[in-house]
Amino acid sequence: MYSLVPQAARRSLVAVLFGLVLAAAGGIVSQPARAQALPEFADLADRVGPAVVNIRTTERRSARSSGGPEIDEDMLEFFKRFGLPIPNQPSPRGQRPAPDGEPQQRGVGSGFILSADGYVMTNAHVVEGADEVFVTLTDKREMKARIIGADRRSDVALVKIDAAGLPTVRIGDVSRLRVGEWVIAIGSPFGLENTVTAGIVSAKSRDTGEFLPLIQTDVAINPGNSGGPLINMRGEVVGINSQIYSRSGGYMGISFAIPIDEASRVAEQLKTTGRVSRGRIGVSIDQVTKDVAESIGLGKPTGALVRSVEAGGPAEKAGIEAGDIITRFDGRVVEKSGDLPRIVGGVKPGSKSTVQVFRRGAYKDLGVMVAEIEPDKVKRTAEAETKPPATVSTMGIAVSDLNEAQKRELKLKNGVRVEVADGAAARAGLREGDVILSLDNTEITSAKQFEAVVSKLDKSRAVTALVRRGDTVNFLIIRPVR
Repeated sequence: MYSLVPQAARRSLVAVLFGLVLAAAGGIVSQPARAQALPEFADLADRVGPAVVNIRTTERRSARSSGGPEIDEDMLEFFKRFGLPIPNQPSPRGQRPAPDGEPQQRGVGSGFILSADGYVMTNAHVVEGADEVFVTLTDKREMKARIIGADRRSDVALVKIDAAGLPTVRIGDVSRLRVGEWVIAIGSPFGLENTVTAGIVSAKSRDTGEFLPLIQTDVAINPGNSGGPLINMRGEVVGINSQIYSRSGGYMGISFAIPIDEASRVAEQLKTTGRVSRGRIGVSIDQVTKDVAESIGLGKPTGALVRSVEAGGPAEKAGIEAGDIITRFDGRVVEKSGDLPRIVGGVKPGSKSTVQVFRRGAYKDLGVMVAEIEPDKVKRTAEAETKPPATVSTMGIAVSDLNEAQKRELKLKNGVRVEVADGAAARAGLREGDVILSLDNTEITSAKQFEAVVSKLDKSRAVTALVRRGDTVNFLIIRPVR
């Protein structure tokens, strides 16, 4: 026969009886620990949300640049279901495409208001290459913005809208941020404005940026979230959502944010001068392994191993040698090799700093005059004024010759710079700014020769390109459209 007492009631009755038995036996029943309540995000979103903006960019595109990478089928279904514009797709049947030279939507991102007079921080890649930038507030006002400056190395940009009395964010202290701490993101994933997602800090100081120790979180970040704030439970911005780790192009549980203290320093320089000035000393470095540290008497693996020294550079003039271990710079400890570029980069060019090296079993202090890294070009349009227009090949690639300064900087004798990568080339992973060193096992020496090589290719088969991006090279396989 089944009992008619509800299961929850039976459990409560059993617990009471069990407690009475223990009490009667002289046992002591301790109170159960109270479970910690989950955090409440609603008030946080209400408080910070008004200072988060949507950023829409346009560019004047010609017919030759209408191609773009293919979109995953699931992503395509998402856009269709919510009635969102599909990026890099031709106009629907029956609609005329925008004439050449007319503004076309380029992308959507996020940002946040730093000051009541309209300074907005976002990612450099959100506004890079844009001819027009529009900022939409939570009250639905849309304003045209001007780019104050953008820094590719840190992926930080500063834009300005003409307004007053705007809501602003509060800047937090990144040094107080702890792994496991709750954080939220507010942004416009896939153009869905003012979307709030939450998670925790997974790790700090991830060496995935050239000059930035990024914050890793499991907060859901998707295309369109870029440039939005990462916010702690005190309602303070601690980072700018910038990157995701993904094999599909969408969120896979790992996202990265630029620490707000680093971003603020960049933004201040952009506001003052329109560009960022960073120091350099002219060394190539590597990690110090445990085996190396023990074998040379350093003890623990710390510092940055100098692999090579630039001829005539600041380090050579200071007496730094290949094989030295740089352990301190400008009074700051170099724990690992990734610390050195960030420390040196933060020193004002033209100033003299003390560098401590470990050489042949002893420490030595040297004085070095910090030089300046060649600044990035802030706007693509400014670059275009000094170069002839590039012609797009049948592979969807437009290239230009490297000038002598670029060759010296990259330490290259040959190669061509990619100006446009569309269609099959874009799907293969080719990007603007890449340098093509060879195509189909043929060394590329000039833009004219590149076009000649392309004209002789069999359009029905895949072609291998050796491409340099930054300081690394990789082979990309450009497959024909089937």
